[in-house]
Amino acid sequence: MAVALRYLWPLLLCSPCLLIQIPKELMEPPVITEQSPRRLVVFPTDDISLKCEASGKPEVQFRWTRDGVHFKPKEELGVTVNQAPHSGSFTITGNNSNFAQSFQGTYRCFASNKLGTAMSHEIQLMAEGTPKWPKETVKPVEVEEGESVILPCHPPPSAEPLRIYWMNSKIMHIKQDERVTMGQNGNLYFANVLTSDNHSDYICHAHFPGTRTIIQKEPIDLRVKATNSMMDRKPRLLFPTNSSSHLVALQGQPLVLECIAEGFPTPTIKWLRLNGPMPADRVTYQNHNKTLQLLNVGEEDDGEYRCLAENSLGTDRHAYHVTVEAAPHWLRKPQSRLYGPGETARLDCQVQGRPRPEVTWRVNGIPVEELAKDQKYRIQHGALVLSNVQPSDTMVTQCEAHNRHGLLLANAYIYVVELPAKILTPDNETYMAVQGSTAYLLCKAFGAPVPSIQWLDKEGKTVLQDERFFPYTNGTLGIRDLQANDTGHYFCQAANDQSNVTIVANLQVKDATQIIQGPRSLIEKKGSRVTFTCQASFDPSLQHSITWHGDGRNLQELGDSDKYFIEDGHLVIHSLDYSDQGNYSCVASTQLDMVESRAELLVVGSPGPVPQLELSDRHLLKQSQVHLSWSPADDHNAPIEKYDIEFEDKEMAPEKWYSLGKVPGNQTSTTLKLSPYVHYTFRVTAINKYGPGEPSPASETVVTPEAAPEKNPVDVKGEGNETNNMVITWKPLRWMDWNAPQVQYRVQWRPQGALGAWQEQIVSDPFLVVSNTSTFVPYEIKVQAVNSQGKGPEPQITIGYSGEDYPQASPEIEGIKILNSSTVLVKWWPVDPAQVKGHLRGYNVTYWWEGSQRKHSKRHVHKGHVVVPANTTSAVLGGLRPYSSYHVEVQAFNGRGLGPASEMAFITPEGVPGHPAALHLECQSDTSLLLHWQPPLSHNGVLTGYVLSYHPLDDGGKEQLSFDLPDPELRTHNLTNLSPHLRYRFQLQATTKEGPGEAIVREGGTMALSGTPDFGNISAMAGENYSVVSWVPKEGQCNFGFQIWFKALGDEKMGATLPPQYVSYNQSSYTQWDLQPDTDYEIHLLKERVLLHQMAVKTNGTGRVRLPPAGFATEGWFIGFVSAIILLLLFLLILCFIKRSKGGKYSVKDKEDTQVDSEARPMKDETFGEYSDNEEKAFGSSQPSLNGDIKPLGSDDSLADYGGSVDVQFNEDGSFIGQYSGKKEKEAAGGNDSSGAASPINPAGTLE
Repeated sequence: MAVALRYLWPLLLCSPCLLIQIPKELMEPPVITEQSPRRLVVFPTDDISLKCEASGKPEVQFRWTRDGVHFKPKEELGVTVNQAPHSGSFTITGNNSNFAQSFQGTYRCFASNKLGTAMSHEIQLMAEGTPKWPKETVKPVEVEEGESVILPCHPPPSAEPLRIYWMNSKIMHIKQDERVTMGQNGNLYFANVLTSDNHSDYICHAHFPGTRTIIQKEPIDLRVKATNSMMDRKPRLLFPTNSSSHLVALQGQPLVLECIAEGFPTPTIKWLRLNGPMPADRVTYQNHNKTLQLLNVGEEDDGEYRCLAENSLGTDRHAYHVTVEAAPHWLRKPQSRLYGPGETARLDCQVQGRPRPEVTWRVNGIPVEELAKDQKYRIQHGALVLSNVQPSDTMVTQCEAHNRHGLLLANAYIYVVELPAKILTPDNETYMAVQGSTAYLLCKAFGAPVPSIQWLDKEGKTVLQDERFFPYTNGTLGIRDLQANDTGHYFCQAANDQSNVTIVANLQVKDATQIIQGPRSLIEKKGSRVTFTCQASFDPSLQHSITWHGDGRNLQELGDSDKYFIEDGHLVIHSLDYSDQGNYSCVASTQLDMVESRAELLVVGSPGPVPQLELSDRHLLKQSQVHLSWSPADDHNAPIEKYDIEFEDKEMAPEKWYSLGKVPGNQTSTTLKLSPYVHYTFRVTAINKYGPGEPSPASETVVTPEAAPEKNPVDVKGEGNETNNMVITWKPLRWMDWNAPQVQYRVQWRPQGALGAWQEQIVSDPFLVVSNTSTFVPYEIKVQAVNSQGKGPEPQITIGYSGEDYPQASPEIEGIKILNSSTVLVKWWPVDPAQVKGHLRGYNVTYWWEGSQRKHSKRHVHKGHVVVPANTTSAVLGGLRPYSSYHVEVQAFNGRGLGPASEMAFITPEGVPGHPAALHLECQSDTSLLLHWQPPLSHNGVLTGYVLSYHPLDDGGKEQLSFDLPDPELRTHNLTNLSPHLRYRFQLQATTKEGPGEAIVREGGTMALSGTPDFGNISAMAGENYSVVSWVPKEGQCNFGFQIWFKALGDEKMGATLPPQYVSYNQSSYTQWDLQPDTDYEIHLLKERVLLHQMAVKTNGTGRVRLPPAGFATEGWFIGFVSAIILLLLFLLILCFIKRSKGGKYSVKDKEDTQVDSEARPMKDETFGEYSDNEEKAFGSSQPSLNGDIKPLGSDDSLADYGGSVDVQFNEDGSFIGQYSGKKEKEAAGGNDSSGAASPINPAGTLE
């Protein structure tokens, strides 16, 4: 009782007349707020929307009926249910005539919560298709002048009123007057025809507003025959045709009466009412007095109405006997009321109508006739009476009244409570509001009877004398246009016949808070992080704060810093879980006010566990079936797509689960087909788009009975591992297919083609060795499962073979075709199958490089392999070295191994050479450059020379210059007459008789283009007797030579003078030895006596080494003389060098660390021995290398791609080391100077 009262007392707050007006924040019964009209006509292409909106708390649940049967919109195809709160409406889309008709019927909506059920009126849904005029043949209408005629329209029927127009083919309306009239039925009446009425295009148009279409009837041809003897006729009614008729008029609706007459002259129409005068204020005459319309019909309009048609020859008349009836209407509508325990509740339902309406009652939507007869209510004179009501009698009732003209429905609520007056608002509450705004002083009171509320000032007088003060029915006092002097104490007094309570409210007037940016609703996945933002503006004179709430809990007070991080208006929630789902609000508050902004957080993820499993129909276990049902899992805001059903056998495979299948997510039970003799323990896992959830708890265990095996082993094979045996193997049955505690296998075999008895043996292991067989003989094999209950089905026969032997014959090589300088095609004849001694698995082609045509190798080389399937008798060997000798072998192989080999040698033709190993540019002057290069590492033939091409990069108008250098021994070339301000691209190619090879490209310019030599980041460091000078060559700077001179400083001239040393700019560093310890040196960088750079350095050590006194060699005149001689010699040497620039060699390095053999190239993961001869040595000199990034070039040999090849492994000598697998293998092609190919299995194996 206490719980019920706690929920019910707020219902008393708002209405002194006991009418229920429930505040939004409190519980309220369901109230239908919006519903579709009682009659709903829909047309093609219209969406069909059935509305049912209801308010209520707790949240209202909706259900529908159609024609009295439960109707589920969500399960209907093409129906979309409104997901908004407090809505049970649904829309039917994709409408067409046939589709809509399938939904015709009478609908009713029920809205329920814990307080009761409200019910909508009946909604009749009618579907109407696109109107079409019936096909008909319209014959011409022939009349004589002066006669009457009726042109029929007969439009298609429609549930909605339609409009009729008569027009001609020019879309001109047919003129109507006293003679020509269109009736209410759409027909066109001619009282008499004239020759001017002769037309062939009288067309009836029907306008259907519902479908927004206009259709027309076939034109009617009216043919009027002229006559000179038109006869006068007295009136005759064309409509109605009889003398009297009876009509029923509905109260409040218009009444329309019509009379149309023919005759000549044209008759006139008059109307009379026999029971009294016509109500002039409500009656109108239309259509040239042929139509009478009486508006807002009442009971007093009952009686006889008569129309008279008159002309000079007589009259005709028709009597309309009108009976006024009425749809039901309320005299006293039941109202919701509050009652105390023990009172008598009475709900009056008085209605009126003609005929007298029938009144029925429902309780929570259920007719009282269908309720238990021991209920305490009774029905007296249409009223529902409950005596001695108790809180459990709270209900929602419906009164329904209907006759043939309509139906009334009213919902009313009965609440049974007994409560003393109590004020919920705290006493001595202080209120703050903005000056000029409206303040609300709360005084929420409850009680039964409803307490009266008064607001008093401190003197005990009512405050309502001031028009700015106004009360609300819920007890709140509003004060608009707040003023500073409104600050003060206000007293709220609530009283009923049980108690009287008073509280005081204190009012202060100030300012307000606004939220500028509030949190937004989010949908996030479990485990992620989410951030809510809240920014607010405050009155600067007030202290303020921003707090965060989650489902009503203050998150700051939780103290969970690992979960919630709150700072500067931001709320960060880490590691989202489903428990974090809910409403989060930002509350910006001061002492004056509070503003709240809310957002909803939905956490999505995989479903929760299925809570419970249930096994039923255990009698089906004899047929290896059982029925499994379960409770739905929590979908975690993502619909469950399917359920996965698994089982475990704790006897045979504990803790290992197997899937039995999946069922749709809307299904919560299934009948399972089981296997015999399995200890089944089930579990169910829900799956949605985020993956599977946690499995359900395991069910109880059920055991199926034993049975004979239903399956036999698969993958039965017969293969020998020796030449005189056969090993029969198969894939053993899974334990769940045993159908018994143990299973064995009945193995049968006999030679293929033999008609004798089978040999057989029963084994437990999944193999059987048959000994003493002939080599490679076919056998018929059968393997059958056997257990204690019997045998499995009759097994299929498999053909197996006894052991293989090595092939006895070698393939005969048909020939070798040279495809290009690095690729050949090897062909051979197929080997005799009788000599294979087994299944021919393929052919192995082994090849290796024996040497170049220029010289032969004396070292071990790697052998390449190509493996092709048995139906192939050729192989492409690619990636070979041009101009080289090769040896090839071809062997057949079976499952046992390789057979003997057939051999052949071949020679690859010359190819184009590789690119030169190096190309360097050295500046000579502002118009000349000296080019140095090294020959290619891969000659691929006999070098015939070089081709040098160059062109300026900055001048697109000049063509590329190219010329041949026919000397293959040439290593340098001097280019003159170059533009000093252009940058050039140089391209050098080596040539053989097959043409030029790949080019090496360098870019550069003369000394003038480089500008002043730049020694960026130059530095010097010293040891005791040496110093290292290093610098960073400038990018784009032309290489040049210069001199470094170390000059000792100090008072004493000790030791011999160190001569200048020649250094290359690209060298990057220079080391000077033979320096004196603890001595200062001045370092000069000179080019042609021009000082490029100067710096100083001091060597380490404790003192200098004493040298003999200086002689004349240290005198200045002697040093100058020697320097002049040196410069003269240097000049002569330069002249000599220029003359020999086309044929001489140029030193690039002080010494070569290794001598590079052009035919011995590096291979990936493979090593070749050094050549014994010294042909084509790399150049060298006393100078360091001009380019420190010179690298020898080369690449691996690789197998040619061959479709259909098989995966077989061989040793280096080609011997068989693996079983045939039937798998294709492709290897990428290597460089054209490879020495061989790796095997398909170990493509990068190094063999020494």
